[in-house]
Amino acid sequence: MTAFATPSFFFREATLQINTDKERRELSGHLPAHVGIIMDGNGRWATKRGLPRALGHRAGTERLRGIIRLSSDLGIRALSLYAFSTENWKRPKNEVDALFGLFMEYFTNEVEELHANGVRIRMLGDVDGLPANVRAAVRAAEEKTGRNEGLRLNVALNYGARAEAVRTIRAFARETAAGTLNPEAIDEQLLLARLDTGGLPELDLLIRTGGEQRLSNFLLLQAAYAELAFVDTLWPDFSDALYMGALRDFAQRSRRFGGLQ
Repeated sequence: MTAFATPSFFFREATLQINTDKERRELSGHLPAHVGIIMDGNGRWATKRGLPRALGHRAGTERLRGIIRLSSDLGIRALSLYAFSTENWKRPKNEVDALFGLFMEYFTNEVEELHANGVRIRMLGDVDGLPANVRAAVRAAEEKTGRNEGLRLNVALNYGARAEAVRTIRAFARETAAGTLNPEAIDEQLLLARLDTGGLPELDLLIRTGGEQRLSNFLLLQAAYAELAFVDTLWPDFSDALYMGALRDFAQRSRRFGGLQ
């Protein structure tokens, strides 16, 4: 687990020029196949500047563009972003409404560019529990990009790892009761295949911005052997350079998966 010393940047100045070809060569064979990010600190970023929290969430959405583009350019295969948790419904209604407005705006305005760059969008979480207009927008984005073969962009909306586990267990129980699944056939491989992330590469690196050092119910089963990086920088200030720092740090780690090597 790593905490990086980080300067503070305004979000529109957070992207530095990265030579992705050079970085890809230097990190060849050591890049994570699947990166997860808990994008924490939007509200605090706004509060520090005397701004409404909603503007912090907008700043965080702006930062997504650079991180997605850099991930794609480097050849990372999957990027999973924690956008709205099952616990976030506890927040004030005006903040929740502002978040859903941003999601609608993002999936309306960004999907064409993502599609043109071969990005494949997938939702993690209970999409059926989202407002109808948001649900329609995210399903349309999934359908439009569903055959793309580039970066797998996974957006966790109305997601909680415990709720994900309950949905999966209930599905197993229904199939077992119907006689279509032998309980003895349920193993780790089948469990992982049935989670929301089924078919994706194993989670290699999980980054959390904002200074907190917890997983907050995100990809708990998938993170069993993921490397963890806790970054003090608030999400809107999480620059491309800091992202590269996390990737370089990952490349230096020794991953033994319970063995001795």
